[in-house]
Amino acid sequence: MSKRGIKAHSTVLFQGDSITDAGRSRMSVGSNSPDGMGFGYPRLIMDRILESNPDQGLQFFNRGVSGDRIQGMARRWTHDTLRLNPDLISVLIGVNDTWNYIYMGMGVSPESFQQVYRQLLEQTRVKLPHTTFILCEPFVLLTGEVSQEWDDDISQRQRYVQELAEEYKAVYIPFQSALDKAVSEGVPAHQLLEDGVHPTERGHRLLADFWIESVLRD
Repeated sequence: MSKRGIKAHSTVLFQGDSITDAGRSRMSVGSNSPDGMGFGYPRLIMDRILESNPDQGLQFFNRGVSGDRIQGMARRWTHDTLRLNPDLISVLIGVNDTWNYIYMGMGVSPESFQQVYRQLLEQTRVKLPHTTFILCEPFVLLTGEVSQEWDDDISQRQRYVQELAEEYKAVYIPFQSALDKAVSEGVPAHQLLEDGVHPTERGHRLLADFWIESVLRD
């Protein structure tokens, strides 16, 4: 594959929370398993890339876990990330940190979120120095469970993810911008994120399209 981001025989890992999990089967943990990839954007990305590159020996894994916050992902990072020796790691995490921090006082502050996130990236850089990071911007839309009181917290976490992407020379995926653009063009927010957080089928397609455009652009 000549475009940036994915070379032949690469292992691609998706990490995150329920948005990435997307109902994946825990019984199908091998590479390129449709059930193991779930029904969301990781599955859509895998299907499209494998269809276009059937002979490239690419391996895709999904290890998103519903409900995860940054600390939960950190606890399983060695087993669910480093052990797989991925060539590319796509991470989407942060909205549960905001949700829990605002409504239940659980989780960590945006500053601690950044600190733990950096520790994971640094740990990975030491263990897997040639791995490419793909850091996805956490996102919300003002519908369903989401209110304006989320704005400051999620904005801080978004800024920290972007700063970490710059610091670690990662591919940065500004998902919030893509969703905001769709809404500005007339798509109702609930048709993209049913509760302001979790994507609909249409929302997952938008995320997949934007991820592929960002990662595989010339």
